Amino acid sequence: MNTESKDTTLHVSEIRELTAGTAQEVKSALGLQFTDGLSNIDFDCSMLDFVDSSGLGALISMQKLANARGGKLRLVSPKPSVVQVLELTRLHRVFEIVA
Repeated sequence: MNTESKDTTLHVSEIRELTAGTAQEVKSALGLQFTDGLSNIDFDCSMLDFVDSSGLGALISMQKLANARGGKLRLVSPKPSVVQVLELTRLHRVFEIVA
């Protein structure tokens, strides 16, 4: 996982799967990286191959974290397989998805 802060946005990238085995680690790392002054999270999904229910829960937690600071979570460049999971769970209506 790679994180980079720019202005008010935390950019997260290089995550290949968001599953029960990795979701807690990602949430913990982002909690530490999401410091004062940051309000938005851009989650680069271009390398993300697989998301399970725990991974979806982690995304919802990230969104709540950003919303609490008046910001938002954006899912950037998700693969078709990830978009399909978001659509099946209707979370595509909850998250901002940027192609």
